[in-house]
Amino acid sequence: MSKIKFNNTYETIISLCNLLEAWREFERGKRQRKDVQLFKRNLITNIISLHQDLKQKSYTHGHYHSFNISDPKPRNIHKATVRDRLLHHAIYRQLYPFFDKTFISDSFSCRKFKGTHKALKRFQIFANKVSKNDTKTFWVLKCDVKRFFDSIDHQILLSILKEYVVDREIILLLERIISSFHKNRLGKGLPLGNLTSQLFVNIYLNKFDQFVKHKLKANYYVRYADDFVIMSGDKQWLEEVLSKTKEFLHTELRLELHPNKVKIQTLSSGVDFLGWVHFSKHRVLRTTTKKRMFRNIELKERKLEVVQAYLGLLSHGNGRRLRGEIKKWIKQDHSVS
Repeated sequence: MSKIKFNNTYETIISLCNLLEAWREFERGKRQRKDVQLFKRNLITNIISLHQDLKQKSYTHGHYHSFNISDPKPRNIHKATVRDRLLHHAIYRQLYPFFDKTFISDSFSCRKFKGTHKALKRFQIFANKVSKNDTKTFWVLKCDVKRFFDSIDHQILLSILKEYVVDREIILLLERIISSFHKNRLGKGLPLGNLTSQLFVNIYLNKFDQFVKHKLKANYYVRYADDFVIMSGDKQWLEEVLSKTKEFLHTELRLELHPNKVKIQTLSSGVDFLGWVHFSKHRVLRTTTKKRMFRNIELKERKLEVVQAYLGLLSHGNGRRLRGEIKKWIKQDHSVS
């Protein structure tokens, strides 16, 4: 089957109009940041300068500022300059609507109108279907990819992009952004922090999604980033799927499954997926997630918006007792600030 093509031009992406619209989207929620304020002081001059560099093909990607975060788990973030992040937004706002149409409906990470809660809901819908409303035993193959962002192969990513993007100048620009970063090995890895990285990893794993749906014929498949499940009433079939999955990921995408996070188990034994342990009739918050939640509430001085965010999270499972604990814990020492 021939693929649909992205027919927008390089000139559309680098146009002043697209760069200005990208700026409006980029600065939302960032107006108080010093680097953003500094760029904005000479906004039009800076945007015209970026446009001219792109037009004359003299654009070079700047350096990254590295820092660590610990929520939801320890991660090393690489933050580009405001100028580069503005370009990332300009590219993203043109490419995302096209590529989103090529993705399967059961891919939930970094997509509009998707997200963690929709993925959890889809998990439950599939569990009900394959178990015939909890009247039949079934198995869940649960996997995630080892060092996912660090393992993205630049040449494979570019070859996938070339299958869709017609304009060679766009490809050269994307190559410049992709090659601006590597982790451990040259030609490997994408930075956690680039908006373009969120799109690129979905484009990369869409190759796997299509394989799972059309070659393996897996009807009950849910993926969120590098974390995915496949459900079936046939355990032997899932074992065969696991073998084929490992082979495809290694051969086609140079990826490996995390050896300690591959399981085939029944739902009654509790399936750990997206921070929750799922059972046939309910789900409970993972112990490590619960500990991190209380630690973060304390570290962020029990601020109202942080507490409300976690109370919202707990509404998506059996969290009534934990919600009560949080409210009681908050009142013990001092009120929410």
